[in-house]
Parts: sequence; C-alpha cells; structure tokens
Amino acid sequence: MKTIKNMLAFAVLLIISIQVNAQTDKETTIRVINAQNFIFNATSAMPMANMDVNNILSKMPGGNGGGLIQLTGSQYQLTVTKDSVEAYLPYYGRAYTATMNPDDSGIKFKSKNFKYKADKKKKGSWLITINPKDTKDTQSMTLNVSENGYATLNVNSNNRQSISFNGYINEPKQKK
Repeated sequence: MKTIKNMLAFAVLLIISIQVNAQTDKETTIRVINAQNFIFNATSAMPMANMDVNNILSKMPGGNGGGLIQLTGSQYQLTVTKDSVEAYLPYYGRAYTATMNPDDSGIKFKSKNFKYKADKKKKGSWLITINPKDTKDTQSMTLNVSENGYATLNVNSNNRQSISFNGYINEPKQKK
C-alpha cells in the first residue's frame, strides 16, 4: 500500500512538472498570434526526402538517420510581425533547380508583401497560413500552434521539396 502511495505521489509530481515546462502560457500564445507578433524557433527539421537524407546521415559519425535533424544550439527562426515576415531556416532535401549563389541554400527571405491568416481550431490550437508574395522560391508556410506554444512549420516551395520544422513560438524581446 505504501508503495502505491509513493508511486501515485511520484506520478502527480511528474504531471505537475510537465505542465510547468510549457514553453508559452495560453494567454501569451493567444495574444502574440492575434497581434501577429511572434518568433517561431526551430528545434528540429524533417525533410520530405527522407531516404536521401538518411543515406547521408547514416554515413556521418554518430549518425543514425531517422529523418529528424536536431537543430539544438542554433538560431533558426521565423519572425512574424504585422508588416513583415523574416525567415532564417536551414534546408535539407532535394532542390529541383540549383541556385547560383551558395549563400541562398537555406530558406532565407524578408517579405513585406504577404498574406496572413490565423484560424483557431478545436482544443485551443491555431492554424496560421502565411503566403509571401515577394519571394522568389517560398510559396506558402503553414504553422500549427498548440495552446502551449509548441508548433510545427511546413514550408512549401516552387523549386524544392517540402520540409517541416518542429519548435515553439514566443514573443519577441523588447528592444531597449
């Protein structure tokens, strides 16, 4: 009986610690999405060309493939404000046309002409669609955001296979 009580107490503590570990509280998530002022921080990438990426990753030291690329320690992000969308994200996968500039290999752009649509879904999640009009390659970006701020970003391009990123949103730090 004592063992069951200890296990129950441990389970309650575990659940409480998971709730405390949420990236963003519900009110902040709602506020930044409605204000159209947030930063998506990418923590992992999932290319759609998994077989090609797995072949490369399995040949690297410590690589095990799996199609999930961890981006820990990086500053890859998508910044959304009312007047602009700025992307600085890596790209892994197959490109249908190569760029002449090697600096253009990732998903990097700043758009001031874009369409933004945020729809609230069941259970407090959000579906945000961003369509940049003044970028040469990125066609659409879809962001699925949970009420805790965890998010999945899907990027569709004209000249590349699609790629997804896992991460979280937060509000930008105020400039002093």
